[in-house]
Amino acid sequence: MKSPLGWIVPAVCCSAFPLVPMVFSSKPESADPYLWLEEVESVKALDWVRQQNKASIELLEARPEYAPLRSQVLDILNSRERIPEIQRVGSWFYNLWKNEEHPRGLWRRTTLDEYRSATPNWETVLDLDALAKTEDTNWVWAGVQWLGPAYERCVLELSKGGADAVVVREFDAITKAFVTDGFELPEAKSSVEWLNADTLLVGTDSGPGSLTTSGYPRRIQRWKRGTPISAAPVVFEAKPEDVSAGVSVERSPGRVRTVFTRAVDFYNEEVFIQKGETLVRLPKPADASARFQGEWLFLRLRSEWTHRGRTFPSGSLLSTKLDDFLEDQGELTPLFEPTEGRSLASFDLTRSCVLLEILENVAGRIEELHWSEGRWQKRSVQAPFPGTLTIQSLYDPALESDPLAEQYLLQYEDFLTPESLWLATTGGDGRELLKRRPEFFDSTGIRVEQHFAASKDSTRIPYFVVWPKDAQADGSNPTLLYGYGGFEVSVRPFYAGSYGPAWYNKGGVFVVANIRGGDEFGPGWHQAATKRLKQHSYDDFIAVAEDLIRTKVTSAAHLGIMGGSNGGLLVGAVAVQRPDLFNAVVCQVPLLDMQRYHKLLAGASWMAEYGDPEDAEDWAAIRQYSPYQNLRPDGKYPRMFFNTSTRDDRVHPSHARKMVARMNEQGHPVLYFENVEGGHGGAADNTQRARLIALEFSYLWMQLGLSPKP
Repeated sequence: MKSPLGWIVPAVCCSAFPLVPMVFSSKPESADPYLWLEEVESVKALDWVRQQNKASIELLEARPEYAPLRSQVLDILNSRERIPEIQRVGSWFYNLWKNEEHPRGLWRRTTLDEYRSATPNWETVLDLDALAKTEDTNWVWAGVQWLGPAYERCVLELSKGGADAVVVREFDAITKAFVTDGFELPEAKSSVEWLNADTLLVGTDSGPGSLTTSGYPRRIQRWKRGTPISAAPVVFEAKPEDVSAGVSVERSPGRVRTVFTRAVDFYNEEVFIQKGETLVRLPKPADASARFQGEWLFLRLRSEWTHRGRTFPSGSLLSTKLDDFLEDQGELTPLFEPTEGRSLASFDLTRSCVLLEILENVAGRIEELHWSEGRWQKRSVQAPFPGTLTIQSLYDPALESDPLAEQYLLQYEDFLTPESLWLATTGGDGRELLKRRPEFFDSTGIRVEQHFAASKDSTRIPYFVVWPKDAQADGSNPTLLYGYGGFEVSVRPFYAGSYGPAWYNKGGVFVVANIRGGDEFGPGWHQAATKRLKQHSYDDFIAVAEDLIRTKVTSAAHLGIMGGSNGGLLVGAVAVQRPDLFNAVVCQVPLLDMQRYHKLLAGASWMAEYGDPEDAEDWAAIRQYSPYQNLRPDGKYPRMFFNTSTRDDRVHPSHARKMVARMNEQGHPVLYFENVEGGHGGAADNTQRARLIALEFSYLWMQLGLSPKP
C-alpha cells in the first residue's frame, strides 16, 4: 500500500516511564553545520555517503543471515507465481512484470480469457530493460495516461532512477513504438490528461512562476499537437502557495467533462467544472473529496457538515445528482455513516452500483449499494474475514456498451494468507477465482492476535501481534514493531512473503500498531494526530511498546521498531524520546529535520499534516518531537539504521544524512545506507529491494540479541 507521501509500506498510553527531557538549541538555523549534506549530488556529500555506506555494508553483509536471506527474498520477489497486477484498458489487461531477466520490467498485455488461465499468453508492449540499455538511461516505470475510448494512444511517464520527476513521451499501443514527433516533456513533476487526440492538458515546469512552493505545477496549459509547450495557453491557475493545480477528464458516450482542482493544502481543495467557456465552482466543503460519474456526484466528508438543515457526520459518503447540487436543489443521500469501530476505507463504482470497502476494527467488509426504484438499496457481500479486502471496478464509462460494467476485482489477504484475486459481479456472492498467490513460508503454528493499549490520554490503540510457532510470552522474543500514523493511511493486515524467511520462521514476533494519524477509524482518528497534536502518534506508539513489554511479549533488549517516510519520522521521534524502550531502529526514507522540512523538495505540501515551522505556536509543538533538533550528546540511544535514496526527490535524503552526521558527531553508534537510485520507494528493482531487506533484517538480528533459528 502507498502512503500519500508515496512511500510503499513494507510487504511490508499511560507511560510507565517519563519522557526523556528535551534540551533545545538556541542556535539559529544558519548554525547547522550539516547544511552541505542538502546538496544532493555534490562531490563532498556523495563522498560522505560512500564512506557511510562502506562501513554499514561491510558490517551487515558479513552477517551470517545476509547472503541466504538476500537470495531467498530475491526468489520471492521474482517468483513467477506472483499475482500479476492488472489494469483494464478497453479489451486489454495490462501488467508491468519484473523478474530476474527483466529487473526494470516488461510492460505487457493479455485478454481476460487468457488471464484466467494458469499460464496466460502475454504480449510484450514495451521492454523497459531494452529501452534503458538502448538509451543508456536507468528508466523506472512511473505510469501511463490513456486516450479513450479507442485506447490506441497513450503518454508514458518514465522516471530516471525512481524519482518523482518524470519524462513524458507519447506512445502508440498498436505499433508498440514511441510516436515520432509526438508529445514529449523533459524531466519534471508533470501531470498530463488527454483532452482529445491532438490536445493535452498539462501541468509541468514551464519556467519561472509555473511551480508552487511545494514544487508541483500550479498552471494547467492546453497544449496542441505540433506546437511548443511554451506557446500553450494557461487555462487554469492555482496560487504559488498552494500545493498544486490539477485536471481530470471524464469521458462517457456523447460527453467529455473537464474538472480542474486547486489543492490549497494536502486536505483542502477547490473543484471547478468546465461548462462551455465558464468554470463553475463545486459548492462543497473544502476538505471533502468529490467524485463524478455520469449524472452523479459523490462526496466524502472529512468534517461534520450541515447542508440545508441536515447534519452529516465526519467520515460520511454522500450522493446526489450533480446538476441538482449545482443549483442547490435535490437532497444529499448518505450512502455510509461511520459508527464506533466502523469506518469507510474506500469506494468504487460500477455502472449501477457503489461498492463500499469498510473497516471494522481494521478488518475489511464489502457492501454494495444499488440504485433501484429511485433509491439506493444496500447489500452486504459475503467475503473472507478478518483481513484486508480491496476492490477495483472494471467498468469503463467511456464505452457505449461495456460487457464488464457490473464486474469488479476483489482481493483478500491477511498476515498468514497470501493474496487471492476474484472476479466478482454485483448483485450476488458467486465469484470466480482468478489467481491465488502461493505460500512463501510455512505458517504452521503461527498465530495472529489483536490487542489494545492505553495511550497517554487513555485512548485505546489497537495493534496486531503475529506470533511465531511455539513462542511464549516470556519477555525474550525478538520483536519488530511497525507503524506509520499519518496522512490518513491505514496499516491493515498484509501478507509479506519475505517476512517468513526473514523473521517469522526464525522466531521473530511482528507487531503492527494502528496509531492515530492513520485512517483506521475515519477522519477523526487522523485529525487527532496532526499539526500541534502530532505527539499523539508518538504517545500511541510508545504505549504499544510499553504494552508489549508489560505483557512480556518481549523486553526492551529484544524490541526493534521500523517505519518509512512519515513512519521514519515516527520511529526517529520515539527512539529519541524513549530510547530505553528499544534496541533496534530501522528508519527508512525519513523526515527528521522538522525545522527545515518545508523548505526541502515537496515538504511545503505537508504543512497541513505537521504545521508550519515558521509559525511560533506550530514550532513550539514541532520542536518537542523533531528528532534532528532533539538528539543529545549524553543520550543513550540504541544503534540505529537509517536508509534512504539519492534519487528520492520527495523526502529529501538530507534528513537521514544530517541525522547520521549529528549522531556521529555526538559519538552515538549508527549505521547508514543510501541507495544511489530508487526514489522514495528506496529501491528501483527487485535486486535492490532484496538487498535492502536483507540488510535491514541482518541488522535487526544483530541488534536484538538472539541468534535466529536456522
